[in-house]
Amino acid sequence: MKKEKVNVAVFVSGGGTNCENLIRYFQHSETVNIALVVSNKADAYALVRAERFDIPTTVVPKAELNNPDVMMPLMQRYDIQFIVLAGFLPLVPDYLIDAYPRRIINLHPALLPKFGGKGMWGHHVHEAVKAAGEKETGMTVHYVTPVCDGGEIIAQYRTALSPNDTVDDIAEKEHQLEMEFFPKVVEEVLLRS
Repeated sequence: MKKEKVNVAVFVSGGGTNCENLIRYFQHSETVNIALVVSNKADAYALVRAERFDIPTTVVPKAELNNPDVMMPLMQRYDIQFIVLAGFLPLVPDYLIDAYPRRIINLHPALLPKFGGKGMWGHHVHEAVKAAGEKETGMTVHYVTPVCDGGEIIAQYRTALSPNDTVDDIAEKEHQLEMEFFPKVVEEVLLRS
């Protein structure tokens, strides 16, 4: 008997390069279906990227994100079984974490537990890595818990840094890891869940 595809919602806040990478990676998958892209920002370019692939999108402002009476029917309408955060900035509300135990994962642009927590996103992370004089950086994929960036680490990938690397160089090196490894990690987690 053929296994049903796992319906995944990708939560985004920005440009959506990781979102598009996931969509492309799973486009012809027999096991994974990117069923919905959710953004907290109406102007997130990730929505445009998703629409180009005919993936349904929706905008959920913070008040709606925090309202189970809005979010749970949305998740049910698309039969969402798993959530992937790909550059999603708001904290995921506890009720959603409870509804999807060990079925929400996040990509963080540093080697947690370093450079994680409130305010540590995007360029802020890479600036902190540079300021600390780190010799390496990387990406972390982890389960989402009520503690910001505190969930169990699923996978980490590293890249060496040189003292001459600018913040933009650090960001680019780390982003290359995301492009190469994030979809594969998502797939591995989904296949064993």
